[in-house]
Formats: sequence, structure tokens, C-alpha cells
Amino acid sequence: MSMTQASSEYFERVAGRWDEIRAGYFGEAVRQTAIAKAYLRPEMAVADVGAGTGFIAAGLAPLVKRVYVVDGSPAMLDVARKNLDQFANVEYHLADGSGLPFPEDSLDAVFANMYLHHMPDPAAAIAEMVRVLRPGGRLVITDMDEHPHGWMKEEMADIWQGFSREQMREWLAQAGLVNVIVDCTGQSCCAEPAAPTEGDQPAREAKISVFVATGTRRMQMREAVRENYAGIARSGSCSCSAPAAESESGCCGPSSAENCCGERQAQTPALANGYTTDELSTAPQEAAEISLGCGNPLALAGLKPGEVVLDIGSGGGLDAFLAAAKVSPGGRVIGVDMTDEMLERARAAAQRNQVANVEFRKGYAEELPVADGEVDVIISNCVINLTEDKGRVFREAFRALKPGGRLEVSDVVAGGPVPIELRESAEGWSECVTGALPEKEYLDLIAQAGFENIVTRRSPSAGEVAGVSIYSAIISAQKPGPYKKRPSVLSNVRSTWEGSCCG
Repeated sequence: MSMTQASSEYFERVAGRWDEIRAGYFGEAVRQTAIAKAYLRPEMAVADVGAGTGFIAAGLAPLVKRVYVVDGSPAMLDVARKNLDQFANVEYHLADGSGLPFPEDSLDAVFANMYLHHMPDPAAAIAEMVRVLRPGGRLVITDMDEHPHGWMKEEMADIWQGFSREQMREWLAQAGLVNVIVDCTGQSCCAEPAAPTEGDQPAREAKISVFVATGTRRMQMREAVRENYAGIARSGSCSCSAPAAESESGCCGPSSAENCCGERQAQTPALANGYTTDELSTAPQEAAEISLGCGNPLALAGLKPGEVVLDIGSGGGLDAFLAAAKVSPGGRVIGVDMTDEMLERARAAAQRNQVANVEFRKGYAEELPVADGEVDVIISNCVINLTEDKGRVFREAFRALKPGGRLEVSDVVAGGPVPIELRESAEGWSECVTGALPEKEYLDLIAQAGFENIVTRRSPSAGEVAGVSIYSAIISAQKPGPYKKRPSVLSNVRSTWEGSCCG
């Protein structure tokens, strides 16, 4: 897994000129994109692996508490020390990907810029970087898309001619990362062979698009969330982790914290559920009493008679019952929930109220128990924020929808990154707060799944946790129709040497 002898010799040889050479390959757009995708906070400790002369580290140092600069070349580290001498929070380590000099679960983020294509075993290098991430920490990789320029192996000691984005996604998932995004940086890496040959055509200059790949280390919150909502179903009301539902608020957002949990809940945002009095009066009473939502995903769904609707995280069944009325006659609704107690409650309500066109299935948001292309509309209310791998949830929704199908989600999102210390709280996850992603990342995951026409409508109800704004939003998106080819967001880029989507 260590860098090859050829790569080590190359970087020792060019260290004094690397800043000039690097400027021709990639620039500020790569650094800005990498940093933006990390969602950094001032208290964080991060590492720049394969840091070279400190290009990425120079952007990190003003933003975080500590930056660890790691490189396998003594000459490169010497230049990095000079370039970064104005920063007192930078620490230097002579090491490579064979064994990072950090304990397990110790870093909030790890960056690797133009490093992976010099590693003989990229998957092992990724696994080592993930090892040192704490749960909830992020890995950010910037590197070249797959390209045909073999001369770069000879002249620049590259081992890999870039990577396909599908391969990168697979490696990050295998390493245990969730919410994986592989996207453009907006810049191309440009280089020219010193001694071009006929095999270097079609272009003497190599113009290769640069991608950014990100993922988050899993925190294992599913069982804690399941147990919390099982308790709500057994009691018939919200627990202290999720205060009692009222006509103007669901369990994700109490209108009066002290009714249930006292001062501890004082900063939890109050999120209005958005249902009209008429809607609540027409639904089974036992379902309306246990509304756990943070909005009304049906408000803009435009449901029509005859449509098939799937409700992710149907809980007590309120949204499923309301949808069932809207798609009659001829339509049906499938509610999916992972909690047995919730399913029992919803099924009993359907039987008592003789609602025949709704059924409730046990399943997970990440593994929907429906066939490919079975449903017309997918709704979800304050549930996806409770899952760790939201990207997988959106990919599953894409799979289950018919071409042209619609996604209508009401969910809690954040105005920025929530501190990892709070995200480690299972109670905070169950409150629909600390599992919330920054809105930009949430929307990126929907787009990565293949959806288009993504529209967000923020709720006026909001709050603040640790200085970060938390609010609900209704998000609409559409699966491309039967006559429109799905954008190839997950596959390798077409003609990467022409700049491709990065331009």
C-alpha cells in the first residue's frame, strides 16, 4: 500500500518546483470544493494525507483547531513547513498510506488531494484513512477521472490513470462510509508530455476533469431510533425523546417542551406539521394522535385517483391514510416502517376504520420492500433524517419509482454542520435534530440518486442547536420520464480528456 519507489523518487526530485508544477495541474477551485464538501467546524482536528507542499492544508489551517500534514517525501515536507510557517496549528508527519500515525477514531476529517492515483492499492489506502476517522467524521478525496494518457505513468510516476466515479463510490461504501457523493470540482487537471508520441493522441495536452468524493463514517444509530419510536407506539404518545403531538406540532418539534421533558428540550426547534384541521379530522383519530412529522408532504404532492403511493417511515399511518383518500378510487398506498409496534398500531387503525386501499409493510428506508418501478409517488415525513445513509434511501426511492415518478419529502435539515459531539447522541437523533444534514448536502444526495427538477420550500418554523439553525423543508423531485435518458451521475465520465462535465 506504500507509495512506489518511482513515486517517492519523483516527488523528492520535484519538491522544490512542485508549487509551480501543481499550479498547472489544479488550482483554487479544487481546494475550495474539497473544503466546502467537508462541512468543517472550528473545533475540528483534520489530516491532509499526501499533503505535498501544503496546498490543501493552507486552506484548512484558518478554519479548524488542528491540521496534521502527512507526506511520504521529506523534501516535500520541508517545503510544506516553509509554506505554512505562519500557522501555529499545523503538525507535520513523515508517513504514507501504509500506516497513518494516528489512533483509531481520532480525526474529524481526512483529506487526500491527488494522492490516491499514486497508491498501489487505493481501496486499502481508503480503508486506512477511514480507520482514523471518528464516527461521523468525513473523508474527502479529490483526484482525476479515468483518462487515456499513459505517458503520465512514465513522466509523473502515476500508478493509476485516474478512477471511474462508480469505482470510487464502491470503494468508499466498502470502507464503511455512508452518504457517499462523487461529483465535479469544476476544474480540469492539465498536463503536457515532455516527449509526446503518436500514442498520446488525440490530444497532446491532457485535460482531465477532477472529481471530489466524500463520505461519512457510520455512527450506528438505527437500533436506538427504533427503540425510541417503539416506545412512542406502545405508550400512544411521544416520549421525552419526542414530546407529545399536538395539532400544531409533531414529535420532531414540541410546541411546549416543558409539558414533557422540562428544560432539556429548550433548544429543540418547534416545527409545525402543516396539516389543516379538516385533514386531521378525516384521518383515523389514533393516527392523528401520534403524528410525528415536521411538515405535510402531501400539501404539494398533487396526488391523483388511481396512483400508487409509498410512505417511507409511515409510523402511526397519518400520511398513509390521508394519501389513501386522495388516490381513491383505484389507487393504493403502501406504508413502510421498521418498528413492529408502529406497524401493529397502523394496521389496527386501518381495520377499525375500514380503510381497504392501504397496507403496512415492515422494511427499512434503505431497503424498500417493493419492486422496481412499482409506485407513482413516494412521500416521507420527518423520517429520512433518522437514517444514517440518506444517499442510499434516495437511491432506493429512485429504484422504486416509475419513470416520471415523484418524490415528496418533508424533513429536518440544518443550516450548517452540527457538532459531532451532538451527533453522537442517540437521543438527539430520535428528536430529528442531530441526524439532520446541511441542506446543501441533503439536496446533493437527492441529485446523486438521479432525480431532477429538485425544488425546496423551507418552513417558517425553525430553531437553533449549538448555534446551528435547524428547520424543516418540503422537497420535491422527479425521476426522469420514460423518454428521457437518466443523467449518468454515477458512472464514469464521457471523454474525460475533453473536460467532460467539469468544463
